Amino acid sequence: MSRLLYVKASPMKERSYSVAVADAFVEAYKKKHPKDEVKVLDLFAGKLPEFDFLAASGKYNIMHGKPHSTKEKRAWENVVAVIEEFKNADKFVFAVPMWNFCIPYRLKQYIDIIVQPGLTFSMDEKGNYIGLVKNKPVFVAYARGGRYPPGSPQEAFDLQKRYLELILAFVGFDNIRSVAVEPTLAEGPEAAQKQKAEAIEKAKEIAPTF
Repeated sequence: MSRLLYVKASPMKERSYSVAVADAFVEAYKKKHPKDEVKVLDLFAGKLPEFDFLAASGKYNIMHGKPHSTKEKRAWENVVAVIEEFKNADKFVFAVPMWNFCIPYRLKQYIDIIVQPGLTFSMDEKGNYIGLVKNKPVFVAYARGGRYPPGSPQEAFDLQKRYLELILAFVGFDNIRSVAVEPTLAEGPEAAQKQKAEAIEKAKEIAPTF
């Protein structure tokens, strides 16, 4: 039995294009793998630990064997708990809308929590980074208001997919599959619904072999 972690990074619920596609993917996946455990992490429904001075100072003091307060220890343990939940998953699904050409701030906060040296990445003696989250597939459902086709002037504005897949690769992922709904705004509601339907069908095709 595998554990699938489904990370929802949109607050728009049933109005979210990325969630609609990711939901369809997960449902198709569950039909093929009914015994697998699916955990949903809604980043806008729960509360993530703050990675503030307390957590950061706790991290450095604990990792370097220096004295630390009870509050620092607790703050860092809260961060580690989120990382362990992430690492305990065998497969991952993300629903990610584009905000200001990049990703929503809650997803960025989640990334800043889980990407930690010694836990999700390390460095070898030559200074090369080594991802520690290996041999785990990822599916990402993207949604964007405009189009950002490869080779076009608009491609430079796509810091959504480029950043997320860079950071996923950084921590060790090398099996990353995705579907994008675009445009959700630029060409009107009919075009958006058509793109969503096509993306959902593509997601359903990928899910059984995930």
